[in-house]
Amino acid sequence: MKILLAADGSAYTRRMLAYVAAHDEWLGSRHRYTVLHCVSPLPHRAAAFESVEVIRRFYDDDAESVLRPIREFFKSQGIEATFTHEVGPAAEHIAKLAALGRFDLLVLGSHGHEALANVVLGSVATKVLALCTTPVLLIRGDRLAAAEAGVASPD
Repeated sequence: MKILLAADGSAYTRRMLAYVAAHDEWLGSRHRYTVLHCVSPLPHRAAAFESVEVIRRFYDDDAESVLRPIREFFKSQGIEATFTHEVGPAAEHIAKLAALGRFDLLVLGSHGHEALANVVLGSVATKVLALCTTPVLLIRGDRLAAAEAGVASPD
């Protein structure tokens, strides 16, 4: 199975990775993983004062700061993965790569906000769900935090 993991480096990414590791009976190392990080673009006015090379290096360094610990985590779990990053709106890039890469599953973490908050705030996870045709496994932060604390989450 081809699995795409969308990572932003937050606590929700770490919880998503913990979920993958804890469920190795069906996620584990027998699958092909790609980890995607989307870098927010510099504002146009700020980018106008730097060279293309400096801006490219900024984006690469930003992505590496998120992807490096994930690489180390995967290595410790014996899981091989491909790592990539894109610059621009995360939801659009995630959905596009999921479709173009013909992934079987997309996994991403979410804050676990209530539905109304997602409508008002427009979370990346909500946008991905709206744009994506690939099956999505959404690891909600509130439920996973309860599981990590040894508390059963309500289903």
